[in-house]
Amino acid sequence: MAMEPNLAIASVLSGLNILLLLGLIAVWSRNYRTFRSSMVLGLIAFGVVLLAENVLALYFFFSTNMLYAGDQFAQQMLLVLRTLQLAAVAFLAYVTMK
Repeated sequence: MAMEPNLAIASVLSGLNILLLLGLIAVWSRNYRTFRSSMVLGLIAFGVVLLAENVLALYFFFSTNMLYAGDQFAQQMLLVLRTLQLAAVAFLAYVTMK
């Protein structure tokens, strides 16, 4: 069964989030080793939790596509949420790398 277009796009956005988060976690980990700041440790924890959420989302997209398959509105809202999340993570990556 082919994946719905909204779910396919949402899964691509989750993949992009995963890549950005891996980069951020690497930078934050390096910074933590240098500065030992609790704020940086909090950023690492935030990144790991968001990374786990995106990995689980991809797992559900590909293993149980039926989770959102019955409701077009749920698929559209999922796409909106993934887009907003990507925008937030991209902005965080931009200011972190700057």
